[in-house]
Amino acid sequence: MRIVQATLEHLDLLTPLFVKYREFYNELPYPESSRKFLEKRLRRKESVIYLALADDEDKLLGFCQLYPSYSSLSLKRVWILNDIYVAEDARRQLVADRLLQTAKKMARDTNAVRMRVATSRDNEVAQKVYESIGFVEDEQFKNYVLPIHVD
Repeated sequence: MRIVQATLEHLDLLTPLFVKYREFYNELPYPESSRKFLEKRLRRKESVIYLALADDEDKLLGFCQLYPSYSSLSLKRVWILNDIYVAEDARRQLVADRLLQTAKKMARDTNAVRMRVATSRDNEVAQKVYESIGFVEDEQFKNYVLPIHVD
């Protein structure tokens, strides 16, 4: 397995797995909108996407997408690990671990103060993977969400 940073040339490979990721979280697939969304992020350099590719072919095993943010208190960069997904037939092959280790290295290389991630309360598999590479549950701050709906 090799990890590469996604470029616009990877859109055809990435989009179908991104759609499966959305479906995993019970969202409608919207393949064209998903592709446009990813294209905008890459074109505008608004996110960093890492791809886990099979060694012998251009088969996508998984991906993660990170967004930059900043901490006013520490005066440093923060990376938000917003999306991570491993293809069903590639699970239990340490794909998520390799993606997370790559993201962690990038965070260090950019002098980030931390990386943040959120997952479903019942997604125990993801929680164990995150904890295995050093993520700890935030006990200092309670997070809130303000839904903004477009009618």
